[in-house]
Amino acid sequence: MLLPAWEMRLYGLLAVGSHLYAFYEAHRVSRKYEAAMDREFGLEPGTLFRGLKKDPMDFEWSYWIEWGRERILWLLAGHLLVSQVSRLLVEKYKPWCLMVYGMAACWLLLGIKGFAVILLHATISFAVAQFQLSVLTWLCSLTLLSTLRIPAVEEAKRKWYDTENEYYLLLFTLSVRCLFCTSFSLEFCWHGPAQKSSHSFLWMLAYVFYYPTFHNGPLVNFDDFSKQMRSQEAFSLKTNLRILMVGIMRIFFWWCLAELMIHLMYIHALYSSAPPLEAASYWALGGLALAQVLFFYVKYLVLYGVPALLLQMDGLKPPALPCCVSLMHSFTKMWRTFDVGLHRFLVRYIYVPMGGSQSSLLGTLFSTALTFAFVSYWHGGQSYLWYWGALNWLGVIVEGGITKILSISPIQDLIERSFSPSIRRRLHAVLASVSTSMLILSNLIFLGGNHVGKIYWNRIFMEGWPWATLTVLGFLYCYSHVGMEWEQTYAARRKAT
Repeated sequence: MLLPAWEMRLYGLLAVGSHLYAFYEAHRVSRKYEAAMDREFGLEPGTLFRGLKKDPMDFEWSYWIEWGRERILWLLAGHLLVSQVSRLLVEKYKPWCLMVYGMAACWLLLGIKGFAVILLHATISFAVAQFQLSVLTWLCSLTLLSTLRIPAVEEAKRKWYDTENEYYLLLFTLSVRCLFCTSFSLEFCWHGPAQKSSHSFLWMLAYVFYYPTFHNGPLVNFDDFSKQMRSQEAFSLKTNLRILMVGIMRIFFWWCLAELMIHLMYIHALYSSAPPLEAASYWALGGLALAQVLFFYVKYLVLYGVPALLLQMDGLKPPALPCCVSLMHSFTKMWRTFDVGLHRFLVRYIYVPMGGSQSSLLGTLFSTALTFAFVSYWHGGQSYLWYWGALNWLGVIVEGGITKILSISPIQDLIERSFSPSIRRRLHAVLASVSTSMLILSNLIFLGGNHVGKIYWNRIFMEGWPWATLTVLGFLYCYSHVGMEWEQTYAARRKAT
């Protein structure tokens, strides 16, 4: 520990205390505008927490919970049964058993037309991959992705289904399948003739129709999937049952926590209405911001936790679950540790092939910009997503630039001679607090839109200067210390094991 224990305890106390008080203020403003939010958005009666109304305005949470309860959870349970039986009786044929089940589940949920479109996308991607040209594969992937935004095609697909929710399920599934097809096709291009047998069309179908990751991820690169699926590890039904029970209890706890948050704080309803945000106190504004990003974190612990558990049950290693956003103190760390599967995809298939950090300054700027441009386009390409992508690009570039400058030998030697390790740590936290404030702002734009970002920028950094701004940076300074200490402790534990 670089800092005195009393100092770290103080930072921890201020971090936890400010979270709790900010949440209390967010709860108070939610109660204040409850009637107005109910009239405008229709708050739902609480089911899990009776006596409280529920904010239904987070589309993603409401959508996947409804689908999960109605059909997807039952299909995932079916996948689990097929997986365990095949591992027990026919381990050698497990990939093909799961492929057939995934195709059947797709047909059942999306209909024959939806199944045919996904199969068509996979077939086209495989056919283009035969040319073994990465550029051609990317052109194919971007073309297939762009077809999801053509109005005439959208309208034709809508007519296949009775409800808008069914159409959106196809849309979300195709968006995620596009990344899986891209991963397979690029790996096919990069592997030599001797390895082509492990990159057959049958293996592509096993990968694309693997059901736990089918609708919403998380993303697993093809080579990782293929190697792990081929390896026949020792199978213990008793061990798997224990993993399953612990996993279900953990996911249930996260689900309860997410539901509690949207019963106590009407985060998304308030973000959909500008007047309450513009009139809220600074503490309430901060509480809503913290609640928004933490709800997003807990939501993905559930949405990625379920498929990650099934991946474990299938003998595969899932990408690590998201790291707590309250411990984030840089753009770079956020991208590395929140959606690990997506980060690996972007680094392996875009950033490194375009030169990455090993290229010139302009090359690094270009490869990073291309990476964030793709992420923004894949998420939907709306204007607020381009602002979000640009802010993240700028954040990563500035952090990387400062790190490179400080690592130059003369500068590094000067800093080490002039400042003790504890002073260097405090200066690091000062810089991290500024970076974290911009990180939170970019995430608020991603989660709430441009209007939310503008309100926060004006309230905190323009109208609130200097006291509100410095207070926010002061608390983020404490959060940064806690995050860095947690990171060091975790790294030490991993090294010890």
